[in-house]
Amino acid sequence: MRRFLLPVAAGLLLASGFLPSAAQALTVPATAAAHPLGTFTVNHYNGLRISPSEVRNLAVVDLAEVPTLQAEPQVNATYAARRCAALAAAQRLVVDGRTVPWRVTESSFAYEPGEGGLRTSRLTCRLAAAVRASETVVFTDGFEQERIGWREITAVGEGVRLSSSVPATSVSRELRAYPEDLLADPLDQRTATLTLSGTGLSPEAARGGIGIGGPVGDALAALDRTFTGLIGSDRLTAPLGLLAVGLAVVLGAGHALIPGHGKTVMAAYLAGRRGRPRDALVVGATVTATHTAGVLVVGLLLSAFTALAGESVLSWLGVAGGVLIAVIGLRLLLTTRRATDHGHGHRHGHGHGHVAPKRAGLIGLGVAGGIVPSPSALIVLLGAIALGRTWFGVALVTAYGVGMAATLTVTGLLLVKLVDRLEHRAATGRRLAARVSALAPTGTAAMVVLLGAGLVLRSVTAL
Repeated sequence: MRRFLLPVAAGLLLASGFLPSAAQALTVPATAAAHPLGTFTVNHYNGLRISPSEVRNLAVVDLAEVPTLQAEPQVNATYAARRCAALAAAQRLVVDGRTVPWRVTESSFAYEPGEGGLRTSRLTCRLAAAVRASETVVFTDGFEQERIGWREITAVGEGVRLSSSVPATSVSRELRAYPEDLLADPLDQRTATLTLSGTGLSPEAARGGIGIGGPVGDALAALDRTFTGLIGSDRLTAPLGLLAVGLAVVLGAGHALIPGHGKTVMAAYLAGRRGRPRDALVVGATVTATHTAGVLVVGLLLSAFTALAGESVLSWLGVAGGVLIAVIGLRLLLTTRRATDHGHGHRHGHGHGHVAPKRAGLIGLGVAGGIVPSPSALIVLLGAIALGRTWFGVALVTAYGVGMAATLTVTGLLLVKLVDRLEHRAATGRRLAARVSALAPTGTAAMVVLLGAGLVLRSVTAL
């Protein structure tokens, strides 16, 4: 998809006179794809080798874009040695019931191209422990346990026969090629128990074997990669900037189609409160402002505080959004019940308990829909800051929020029309429509509470 997108865009710009030549202004260098496990991950591999006289470990830490950016101020000539020393101290090796310390024999650190002009990094540590193992070896990796990511351990025997709780070969090629079928459920191997039973084969002889899917999702993913690649272009021309802003709007609109972002909550709210068209506009504008502010604040925090885990920040924001949604739902239940009791107190029985939306509730709904920043928008902002293009990053994030708001606003307007039609049918004596209209306020309020509670639960489990 991306292969055909840029040539088409270049042709359109040439035809309109914006570009002197396609090769000069719209030539975007080949961009690196986002880290397959996510831009917040810190991934670990430990390759254990057990011989009659020592235990060795090839420890690799693969940092995605955001952790790499956070660690950058600490990187100097001694960084690899310091990090490997910390890693060795955090890993526990117990041989035949006795704890044995690791010794760092080699350390290295390297950057690799990442998404949006950012970089990923790779820390490689070679550890050794001079010990003669005869029965059992128990290994535990306690290095940076609080960070999310892939954790893999392998173990082979060199001149010893080994029975192991982990495989002998790395399915990720030592964090260089993650298997696609395991990306949704990455490995989480933190301990390994090995039992020795005499001499055995060499490792060479024993190495035998032991988000929206579909076309729409693929198209959005291709646009997303193009979008984040534009921010890292060596030459940022005016046409490239305009193309990036346009893609940001499209991606924001597409991102709002993914389950979440308060669409279901907004539907329930507007349906239960007889929303008006201007109410949908208020929600959309609030989503734009909240999402843009959220991306800017989180980006600033991640840049300023290197120890801050980006995934934890997003999870806590998810908790806050869920609590806000649940509170809105509870207020809906209370006001709907009062309105229903008031309506039943009149002899003529006019009203079904509908209450016009209040401005505070609409703003709260918009905040809940935009409080959790989109990772793509966050990566673009961080990449722009790293390249000294902060204002361009802010413009792209704002355009992204405008796209999200457009989708949510259109959705809200359609819902308002649908509710009006339902009310009209109820007023003309349609029984089914009347029953649905009468039950809508209470049912939608309960749905909002449940959706908020579900968001809180999902976010808490990710912490």
